[in-house]
Amino acid sequence: MNSGQTIILSGGVGGAKLVLGMSHVLAPEQLTVITNTGDDFNHYGLRICPDIDTALYTLSGLSDQEKGWGRAEETWRFMQALTALGGEGWFNLGDTDLALHLIRTQSLAEGKTLTEVTRMLANTMGIELTLLPMTNDRVATQVMTKSGQLDFQHYFVRDQCHPKVTGFSFQGLSEASTNPQLICSLESQPEAIIFAPSNPYVSIDPIIKLPGLLSKMRQSHTPIVAVSPIVGGAAIKGPAAKMMLELGLEVSPLAVAEHYKGVIHGLVIDEQDKKYASAIESLGLAVQIAPTIMHDLSSRINLAQTCLDFAQELKGHITP
Repeated sequence: MNSGQTIILSGGVGGAKLVLGMSHVLAPEQLTVITNTGDDFNHYGLRICPDIDTALYTLSGLSDQEKGWGRAEETWRFMQALTALGGEGWFNLGDTDLALHLIRTQSLAEGKTLTEVTRMLANTMGIELTLLPMTNDRVATQVMTKSGQLDFQHYFVRDQCHPKVTGFSFQGLSEASTNPQLICSLESQPEAIIFAPSNPYVSIDPIIKLPGLLSKMRQSHTPIVAVSPIVGGAAIKGPAAKMMLELGLEVSPLAVAEHYKGVIHGLVIDEQDKKYASAIESLGLAVQIAPTIMHDLSSRINLAQTCLDFAQELKGHITP
């Protein structure tokens, strides 16, 4: 029996925007959000989960809208004291943000799973939908560059995405187990699976490359729809476009479609990119053309509804 569930796979800022829009369209019990944990790392003894935290802050209304990351009205006295003592200051930990990392780190040390800790934090912050890490196991995204292999946060934050990318690997992924609650959601035949407009290579790939997950997704006979993170030859947020160029790919929704070929059933592309529609369709994918730049809450809600409607249209075309 269909559960009426929608599952969203999400990375950081762009993904959280669509998740927020979706939370205004669906009831909390209808929405399961799967966050990438390949970006997670330890810093000064604290377990940092950037994509989970972005979702938590966005859904609770605590996010810094101007910066696009961290908490609003943050202060930085801890960082000032840390660097004054000779500590590394490349990764900013705000004074109020520290509280979340401390609670997570201590809870994990006490034996709680990342899922349990995330649920506790979400409940405390008034978030009712189901927010899940992709796995409770440790996975670490590694960026291969011309100058050597880098941990993701070293590439992304410390080195400001400057090194030239040659590929990616995901340490621990082959041994990791998909979050059991995600498996249960897939087995209940959800209405739709949505890939948020997150980076395909370092945000969505770590999730869908979990052992056995793609086969579970296919067995659910659920429409899988992705939103292109590339609009008008550029990435709305983050280094996706730079990565694509350095990997020798065209910076376009067509390259995104080629990357997801065999995984998704349809791709939502922006109106600026409608010239790619026929080429994408020739790959065997359905195309939905719509405004995809989420500049305010209304546009986030509209894109969420577009994704749901598109998935519903595709439902009759998926053969068991």
